[in-house]
This record gives sequence, structure tokens and C-alpha cells, in this order.
Amino acid sequence: MATRVAFIGFRHAHILELYDAARQRDDVEVVAACEAHEPTRRQLADADRVRFTHNEADAVLDDVACDAVAIGDYYARRGALAIAALERGRHVILDKPVCTSLDELERMAQLAGDGRLAVGCQLGLHDAGAARTARALIEAGEIGDVQTVSFLGQHPLLYGTRPPWYFEPGKHGGTINDIAIHAMHAIPWITGQPIARVTAARVWNRTLPDAPHFQIGAQLMLELERGGGVLGDVSYLAPDRAGYSLPQYWRFTIHGSGGLIELNPVRGELTIAAHDDAEPRPLDPGEGRKLGYLNDFLTQVAGGTPGDGDLTTADVLAASRWALTTQRAADVPA
Repeated sequence: MATRVAFIGFRHAHILELYDAARQRDDVEVVAACEAHEPTRRQLADADRVRFTHNEADAVLDDVACDAVAIGDYYARRGALAIAALERGRHVILDKPVCTSLDELERMAQLAGDGRLAVGCQLGLHDAGAARTARALIEAGEIGDVQTVSFLGQHPLLYGTRPPWYFEPGKHGGTINDIAIHAMHAIPWITGQPIARVTAARVWNRTLPDAPHFQIGAQLMLELERGGGVLGDVSYLAPDRAGYSLPQYWRFTIHGSGGLIELNPVRGELTIAAHDDAEPRPLDPGEGRKLGYLNDFLTQVAGGTPGDGDLTTADVLAASRWALTTQRAADVPA
């Protein structure tokens, strides 16, 4: 039997990937598509991009028979929508970030219970072949015990192109929560070490006076479970035109007691250097998974057992919790 999915909110383009994938699958039935923001609804409808059925979220949640709700509204709206869906016994899958407050996240975790309801998220770095191969190499002890992780997840700002709500007070929720949630899942998954604590975090804006509250710069420092350190930069400072093609868009350097691994999951690049190597060795990154986050979510909805490396509700909640905790540390004045 197909999983019936209702979509609520299309104000970020990421949700369109999920919408398209759901419409193309035989095991998923899209039973509703809702957008309350009239300009967004008109733009997507006029382009024949989305077939809308509703204008109000409550009408979908109260009247549409569905198994799961997919949410892509502006960031600060997502938590309330997810909680409303979970309260009605529906599974939820969201674009990242899942929500913008720890209180919302803890309510979601409470409603999800011990696997009773699934919470999925469009987290895809772990699906890349380079990430999966790096994980296998670390598990095999190829670089010893992980000591440090440095990562760059720098994005272009594209001011004037991104949806205006990004820059409206109270709707974005912070750059670390927005971007670093990917790393908060990928790093523990690749290294085998959960995050233990936030050491430091900072956000700032010296380049966008039109939206002084928006966090252009964003850097962080974490500690892993066995004492390793993490340094990250997820600033909106990449050059606009080349931003997504640059190597600084998701690059990870992992130093272990016996060598290092560097990977770029987006570009499909993987390099290893052990202590006895004269120079770094490029490796075949291997095969990745396409839309693994959706497959893993549907497995949970069907009551199946997640496979090794699958994205689970617990993974989504943990990554979200650390992203929000780090965001909160950055938001507190020094």
C-alpha cells in the first residue's frame, strides 16, 4: 500500500526535490499540496511546478487522510507545523532545519516517542559515495583514532535572489541552525563519534547593512565523544556566482592518530594520507545513494528495521539538537 503524503509549505526550493521524488514513486501517493503564501502559490502554480489542493495548513491536517506530512515552509514556521502533524498521529519529513527552537524540538521528540512516529529530514551528505567510503576507512582503522575534524560549508548569500523571508526578523532562525545541521549529522556518522559538547560558536554581520540581524558569518567549535575537536565555518560569504562550485562548499578534513582523510561529498573527491605515505593518495569515492533520506523515512513509516547507516528519527533529532544548541551558544552575547 502506498504511503499517503500531504505537502505543506513550499517557501524554500529544497522541498521541490522531495515533492518531485514523491510524485515519481509507486509506493508514495501525494494526496495534498498546500501553500498559504499567495505569491509563492501563484508563482509555482503558474509555472505548473506544483499542483495545489489547499491554501491553509489546518484544512490539510484536519481533513486530508494521510500517513505523513512533508513540510517546506519558512524555517520558523516548520516546528509548529511538525508538532501539529505529530499530535494528529502523522509522520513528518522536513527540509532542514527541522525547527528553530529547542522547545519545539523536544516536543517533537516527545510526540515521536520510541519509534511510534517517524521524523525525517532532507539530510543528504551521508549519501555521497565519498562520505560512505570515508566512514568505512575510519571504521577499518585506516587513520587511527579521529583527533580533529575541520569542515567548510560556506554558501553564497545570493541576496535579492533568495526568498525575502530569509532576511525578515524572526523567520530564519540563525545560520548555524540553517547550514551546520548537515555537519552535525555527517561528522558523527563518518567518524563514529557522537558530539559531546559545544566549545564555542560565533555569528556576525559586517557586510549586509540592509538586514543587520542576519548572520552572515558563522563559525563553531565542538568536542567529540572521545575528546577529538571540530572546527567549522558555515558562513554566507562564498562568491555568489561560483559559490556552489567551489571546494569550500562542504569540504571535510579528518586527522587521526595514524593519518588523515579529506573529502568533498558534493564534488565526489576523497584523499587519504597515512604516516608512511610520501604524498596524499586520491581514492575512488565509490557509489552513493540517491534520495537515501526518503528511502530511510519510508522504511520507518512502514515499520521496517533501519539498515546500517540509514538516517533514523534518532539521527534527525540528534543533529537538530546539536545545531540548535550551537546556535543558542552563538546567539548569547559574550
